[in-house]
Amino acid sequence: MADLQVKLAKSLIGSTKSQIATAHALGLHKIGDVKVQPDNEATKGKIKKLAHLLEVSEVK
Repeated sequence: MADLQVKLAKSLIGSTKSQIATAHALGLHKIGDVKVQPDNEATKGKIKKLAHLLEVSEVK
């Protein structure tokens, strides 16, 4: 499995508490933060919840 590079592209202002907690669980706190996460079902679920705020790319 490859890893996923996740970038917070938009602000968390106006997001629900659970969306903010999910972003923090991914290690994203400020706009422009980039983290590499494993490509598994748990990570995909978190990304799906925040799809409108994130940019996701695959890292080999």
